[in-house]
Amino acid sequence: TLLSTVLGQLLQHSTLPISISRVNQFDAARLDIEMSAMLKEQLVKVFSLMKPGMLFQYEPELDAFLEFLIWRFSIWVDKPTPGIALMNLRYRDERAVEIRENGKKSLVALSMALHCATLYLSAVRTGLEGPGLTVAQKMWYCIAAVGGQYIWARLQSFSAFRRWGDSEQRPLARRVWGLMQRIEGLYKAASFGNLLLFLYTGRYRNLIERALRARLVYESPNMNRAVSFEYMNRQLVWNEFSEMLLLLLPLLNSSMVKSFLHPFSKNKSSSSTEDDSTCPICRASPTLPYLALP
Repeated sequence: TLLSTVLGQLLQHSTLPISISRVNQFDAARLDIEMSAMLKEQLVKVFSLMKPGMLFQYEPELDAFLEFLIWRFSIWVDKPTPGIALMNLRYRDERAVEIRENGKKSLVALSMALHCATLYLSAVRTGLEGPGLTVAQKMWYCIAAVGGQYIWARLQSFSAFRRWGDSEQRPLARRVWGLMQRIEGLYKAASFGNLLLFLYTGRYRNLIERALRARLVYESPNMNRAVSFEYMNRQLVWNEFSEMLLLLLPLLNSSMVKSFLHPFSKNKSSSSTEDDSTCPICRASPTLPYLALP
């Protein structure tokens, strides 16, 4: 009908193609990792006076607790993580943005879509519009990112402690170990494939985001990307200077350096400027000078 035709044309132009910087997305992930490491370091310092090595056996639980806190106070309350916020990004439910033609739309849905289309014609769109993550997506994100990593880390440490890979008398444990190695290999291969797709399309940094259709988009379209290379340039200069010193210092002769710096020193030797007859204690000339012969 005419109504569906008009609606299809409007919906076809309702989504604008956008391109999100891949560097910003990688930097956001790196900042989140560094922030988690800083929180872990501060938490470990709290238990520094206790028995050494006590937290080593509970390291997976500690990492999972910190990741859960970050998820609870960021993604669960519809806020970006600290790294994502610093890069001016946010999560968007890509399923609600993509248009799928199913051919089974009711009249109520058509009228609502036409109403939204009229609002669209009177507003300026940037392509960054879209709802945030749903409750189900947030829960699955926590289960996969926090629970999945914790279970895998604990399973790896337990299998390594029990030596499942070396136990020939227990075939079940060795089979489980082999299955874990295959799963890890498949996960790495899938992650590598996802990385190639991310570099090509700029969507979904990891497998969790791709499975949940949680895409990173800009929070504010008018915010310029502030890039400062001052710290990196300073770090590069100091690194090169320190490497040059480490290369040249072993080649220098200490006696030559001392003889070169001796004229510039404040406490010059008195042997070359003063007479040998001067008293070495009070620096006064003798009253009755005489020379003792051997």
